[in-house]
Amino acid sequence: MKVYTKTGDKGTTALIGGTRVAKNNVRLEAYGGVDELNSHLGMIRSYPIDGESVKQLIEIQNVLFVIGANLATDTAVSNMQKKLPCTDEDVAFLERAIDKMDEELPPLQYFVLPGGRPEVSACHIARTVCRRVERRIIDMSEEIEVEDVIVRYVNRLSDYLFVLGRKLAKDCGLEEVKWVPRN
Repeated sequence: MKVYTKTGDKGTTALIGGTRVAKNNVRLEAYGGVDELNSHLGMIRSYPIDGESVKQLIEIQNVLFVIGANLATDTAVSNMQKKLPCTDEDVAFLERAIDKMDEELPPLQYFVLPGGRPEVSACHIARTVCRRVERRIIDMSEEIEVEDVIVRYVNRLSDYLFVLGRKLAKDCGLEEVKWVPRN
């Protein structure tokens, strides 16, 4: 199989099922963002972080592939969404991971400025990309049916990434920098 097919040279691409759409279609904005987010999670894994976080990120990356496939499927001609569902258990996985990390962190009493270490910054960048992806998925849902669980998963994932950033900061002894509003 060749990497290049030349079928997209005129600005269109095929959805799962074969339907061709413009490369700037709302659907591509959504699943392209999921792909970008997945790459950011891969970047976080490239830092020297704990093994449990690496395992969680790999699980999340696998779910993001499922979500991308769901968003890329033309349900009028393919049942791929039924074969690769995003589930309530996927959302529960994130919630359990968040709760476990939260137990080890001081209570959040203020807004935190992103940064401090590359791995912490990478979590915050991924979190903001995740929020943008969520907006693109909601844009898509105004035109094309999107499973509610996908929106819930992506929403919860941004929370996970925020808490992961806090956890990684704590793991490396970094003190969080509190946002102080100007008076």
